Amino acid sequence: MDLLTRLSESLQGGDADQVAELTRQALAAGLAPKPILDQGLIAGMTVVGDRFKAHEIFLPDVLLAAKAMYAGLDLLRPLLAKAGVATGGRVVIGTVRGDLHDIGKNLVAIMLRGAGLEVIDLGKDVAPERFVAAAQEHGAQVIGMSALLTTTMPVMRQVVDLCRERGLYGKVKLIVGGAPLSAEYAREIGADAYCFDGVNAVDVVKRYLGTA
Repeated sequence: MDLLTRLSESLQGGDADQVAELTRQALAAGLAPKPILDQGLIAGMTVVGDRFKAHEIFLPDVLLAAKAMYAGLDLLRPLLAKAGVATGGRVVIGTVRGDLHDIGKNLVAIMLRGAGLEVIDLGKDVAPERFVAAAQEHGAQVIGMSALLTTTMPVMRQVVDLCRERGLYGKVKLIVGGAPLSAEYAREIGADAYCFDGVNAVDVVKRYLGTA
């Protein structure tokens, strides 16, 4: 079994120490950072996402795999940046103003990073202006908004309206998610899509970026 296959399988098993060690071994063996990322870490996280989608594994398993992925990614990130390797796309994500729930948002961020995307996570209680400013600052192709409270859902419309004012609407894809939301609500406020979980968010974002 080659190093990258072992790396992928160690990530799927949530073994952070082994992922870090195999990443070091792959680098020492002269492998470039991008194949290690694509064929090791992202390949492993893709399997995790597919198994989660099929209900073969559950949230704790995904979180362990994510921790393992970061153990390898932390070693590769500076090398990828130095080599000027582009990410698969850039996403700004956050829980909207007035809402402090972030478990779902965090899972979406994990799955997006696991798919090779650069994620700018603004955290929770994020004002509309911060979403838009971050998208402009980082050149993001997607803004992802999360809400768990029905009282904070209108903030999503404010983000959409602000994108219209700033000339970003239609240039940056706007996706929304959270328990009280629906595809109908996304259409009503002018968002591009409603995502019901992290795996679905990856599918939607990759489709928008043309990498699906």
